[in-house]
Amino acid sequence: MKHIKIAAGMAGSFDYGNVCLNMKEALDAGADICHSDAADMLDLRNLQLVGGHLIIKAVRSITDKEIECHLYAQECDRLFIEKIAAAGATMLILPVENFIGAPLAYIINWCHEFNMKIGLTIGCYTPLCFVDEAIYDIDRLHIVIHGAGQPPAGEKTWAWRRSALNLVKNARKMIDECNPACELAVDGGIRVNNLAPIVECNPDVLIFSTALYQDPDGIAAAVKKVRKAIDEAASQFNLE
Repeated sequence: MKHIKIAAGMAGSFDYGNVCLNMKEALDAGADICHSDAADMLDLRNLQLVGGHLIIKAVRSITDKEIECHLYAQECDRLFIEKIAAAGATMLILPVENFIGAPLAYIINWCHEFNMKIGLTIGCYTPLCFVDEAIYDIDRLHIVIHGAGQPPAGEKTWAWRRSALNLVKNARKMIDECNPACELAVDGGIRVNNLAPIVECNPDVLIFSTALYQDPDGIAAAVKKVRKAIDEAASQFNLE
């Protein structure tokens, strides 16, 4: 049975005052990856200036597991890449709509120079065709499935966009045809009670934040619930 990785995200409901304690609990309970969000003053208005190399350095002090930096920004220079690499990041993930063209080639090379992987995010309403060229040279295709509309009952976060499942299926097909070594990750409003259709699309990584940090039974219990639900769905759909 395929092992789909759990990435413990920091955005949304995460308590930055106890970032290391909470992340350590999630990772010790079975989360595979620390998903560290970072933002400039423009792209993620509700979490301006969140994250960055100091957060990554703090988390690196308590784990040997992967730490990926998901940067919501309009610019990324070599200095930023050097800083997060030195702090212990293993992957940089950028919004593809802001990094199409020749500058992305430099960024890919800089990441590899500092022994980091590179990923691109398909954000809200960004079309999959934006990665038609870059797909051959990246290590992660990261699909954010938030969209417009009312959230499901009991939820405060955005709804999934109506194209979400088709988008993930098409992303899987693109990866399999063009770059099988590239990871497929899915991010946005994923919960124990709704993850099965996403798992059926055969992702490699699922990102969880609210599902882990707002569970009434605590972080460790939430990670175990998520792991159980993913494995049951992977078995149901015969994922190898």
